[in-house]
Amino acid sequence: MTQKIFIIGAGRSSSSLIKYLIDESIDNNFEIKVGDIDLSLVESKIGANERASAISFDVFNDAQRIVEIQNADIVISMLPATLHFKVAQDCVKYKKNLVTASYVSDEIRSLDVEAKKNGVLLLNEIGLDPGLDHMSAMKVIDDIKAKGGELKSFKSYCGGLVAPEFDTNPWKYKFTWNPRNVVLAGQGTAKYVEGGKYKYIPYGQLFKRTDVLSVLDYGEFEAYANRDSLSYREIYHLDDIPTLFRGTLRRPGYVEAWDLFVQMGMTDDSFEMNVSGMTYNEFFHSFLDDTKFSAKDYLKSHFGVSDIVLFKVEWLGFFKETEIGLEMATPAQVLQKLLETKWLLEEEDKDMIVMQHQFIYELEGAKHELHSSFVTLGEDQTYTGMAKTVGLPVGVATKLILNGVIKGAGVKVPVSKDIYNPVLAELEQFGIEFIEEEIR
Repeated sequence: MTQKIFIIGAGRSSSSLIKYLIDESIDNNFEIKVGDIDLSLVESKIGANERASAISFDVFNDAQRIVEIQNADIVISMLPATLHFKVAQDCVKYKKNLVTASYVSDEIRSLDVEAKKNGVLLLNEIGLDPGLDHMSAMKVIDDIKAKGGELKSFKSYCGGLVAPEFDTNPWKYKFTWNPRNVVLAGQGTAKYVEGGKYKYIPYGQLFKRTDVLSVLDYGEFEAYANRDSLSYREIYHLDDIPTLFRGTLRRPGYVEAWDLFVQMGMTDDSFEMNVSGMTYNEFFHSFLDDTKFSAKDYLKSHFGVSDIVLFKVEWLGFFKETEIGLEMATPAQVLQKLLETKWLLEEEDKDMIVMQHQFIYELEGAKHELHSSFVTLGEDQTYTGMAKTVGLPVGVATKLILNGVIKGAGVKVPVSKDIYNPVLAELEQFGIEFIEEEIR
């Protein structure tokens, strides 16, 4: 019997997902329909394949959305997270399973009781981060607990970066995902627990406090704290663990330079400026009280920046009289516009996904440290490492749900063995495999 899959959204993270399900369609008798507001984008992703079809789809068109969900056996939403709820409501109402790569929102969580009543599975957080982080961490955590070990510390790091051979600018960074999210990263207060004590890092201090770690053969990285590590105690059943920390990875030197923009206020997204006719140099100087000094001298004296940081700022073009080309914009939007021209992935560039979990546990009176690490490189601009690590877990889980391997109902994330074991096992066939190292 043919099983119908409806994929909503054909953006960058959907490329590997669509290809995987098309490749699996003959053996599993899948019929795939992909909908996006941009029909040409969908057509470019599916190519000429008799088992896949493209439609122009508007999630706000209630009649179209309901018809397409009713006609599917399972729905995959690759929309922005804020748009999942409309889809999820219809999936519960019409008894269709749903898979997303996004965090569980309070709105989605509110559908749990009704979803269970209707026998509908709403599987969320099964992309990269969240997703691969959950599954790979829980596999090790459950293994340690099964041996009788007691976890004392769990630290988890992830980053979307550029592959080493294409690491060609002084920031050692290029955009591999949503630029706006990168510019606004870390805003708020980071929360974690260390040595049994709660720790808080306000945004203004976030990029001054970093961890340094090495990952496999890929050298050193630095990490700044994610906003909320504390919620993972409940998710991972580690309520009493003394230390739990999650961080975002960058190459050494990035964080120090980025902190300058934070201290200057250039990542602020809370107010708009009139930047009509303004150059980037004028914009930069508008954040400095440098009437008595040159900008570089002021940055050194007031912010204590190094020549290396100054070089990175100058390389971006902030001291050039290049017109911004916007009318009204927040500082963060102006910064993002410039970065999008300088941190752009070139056509031949490949991205890199890096993840490492660090576990410290006690077993039979002895202390052990274990690192579980994973690195993958993208193939090209379509099948990026980000698309691979977000899309493949979604696709594999979808297949396993349709084939009856993954069962259940209600709002779920992939932290139980019945989900993470079969998904991780198949992902190894695509090179998504974690390397475990005992640290002595």
